[in-house]
Amino acid sequence: MRLQNKVAVITGAASGMGKAIAILYAKEGAKVVVSDLNADAANATVEEIKANGGEAIGIAANVAKEEDIQNLIDTAVGTYGTLDILVNNAGIMDNFVPAADVTDELWDRVFAVNATGPMRAIRKALPIFLEKGNGVIVNIASIGGLKGSRAGAAYTAAKHALIGLTKNVGFQYATSGIRCNAIAPGGVNTNIGTTMNNPNAFGMEKAMSGSGNNPRSGEPEEIAKVALFLASDDSGFVNGTVVTADAGWTAY
Repeated sequence: MRLQNKVAVITGAASGMGKAIAILYAKEGAKVVVSDLNADAANATVEEIKANGGEAIGIAANVAKEEDIQNLIDTAVGTYGTLDILVNNAGIMDNFVPAADVTDELWDRVFAVNATGPMRAIRKALPIFLEKGNGVIVNIASIGGLKGSRAGAAYTAAKHALIGLTKNVGFQYATSGIRCNAIAPGGVNTNIGTTMNNPNAFGMEKAMSGSGNNPRSGEPEEIAKVALFLASDDSGFVNGTVVTADAGWTAY
């Protein structure tokens, strides 16, 4: 019960890595706020947690909207009295579109979800953490934020931005009892592919050119275990950094 009595907000928690993190956090004693664009799926995750003896609520939220972020954190605090852990997991792909073809609309949409949304959630959570003198932020980034061509231009840039934000927040608030880390998953079996349609052929060819070096794909539950470590006191000396979880793919 490494998260006993902790309150955790997790975005994109209706499926994939977010759902696995929510279920594991609840199993470890946390009160979990399951946030997702899909309200029905979020509530299904809540029911699964409750069926296993955990405590959770579901909140529909589009992380690209400031008002949804405000409501998400306010509802979490209103329900459970505080906030201890923020997991920014919600994310979308970019159809592998290269820089020559990227549109303003695609760029803005990918950044809104993958970088601006986490920033706004962090901005909302920090005053709570500062008043308490402790708090943990876990950002789900990607090896696309460490390498140059694991996706299109927008996704790559947005995940690099999220990693930069992680390091900035981690260092600047370290002496206030706040930790901020990121996880950079490799290939994980989730439904993020549903956020793609008509992928760019040139961009996909470039992005997939190193896929043959990938030792294996991971499961959401494997990323959840890393997220549990980063949220718990076990990682008390880990801050402002990125934990790569990719079976060694980027080690090549």
